[in-house]
Amino acid sequence: MKRDRLNNEIQNLEKKVRLLINQYLQEKKKNDDLKNQIGELKGLLAAKDQQIMDFQNKIKISTIVDRISVGESEAAEVKSKIDDYIKEIDKCINQLSK
Repeated sequence: MKRDRLNNEIQNLEKKVRLLINQYLQEKKKNDDLKNQIGELKGLLAAKDQQIMDFQNKIKISTIVDRISVGESEAAEVKSKIDDYIKEIDKCINQLSK
């Protein structure tokens, strides 16, 4: 009688341990998935920060070009050249980031 009761308690403990192990593995998988998601989001954030910096630089350059006190045709030519430089720099940045 005591032996049967003891066996039942051991079986109940084994079931609970298996349940705990399964729950642990599920939570560990969720944790790993969340860590991966955080890594991806950090990468996206860094890319967006870089885009913001690029746009800020473009705005600064445009402001400089707008302040140049030359004739209108010369200003357009300078602006065109600077835009070409910006495009070339953007291409270089894209190649370096790959």
